[in-house]
Amino acid sequence: MKVIIDENKCVGAGQCVLAAAEVFDQRDEDGIVVLLNPLPSDDLSVQVEDAALRCPALAIEVVK
Repeated sequence: MKVIIDENKCVGAGQCVLAAAEVFDQRDEDGIVVLLNPLPSDDLSVQVEDAALRCPALAIEVVK
């Protein structure tokens, strides 16, 4: 699995961090998503897919 984020779309809602803190974080200054792990292990797939679904800006793409 590969995770791609579009920082330009991100609105800083933080839903991705709540769903998968091992993969996502937020910048302190503006709340924009930071990708900690672009190639998460398969055991995180449910959390990562949930994060993508929760993103109000649709800024997260999960490629399998």
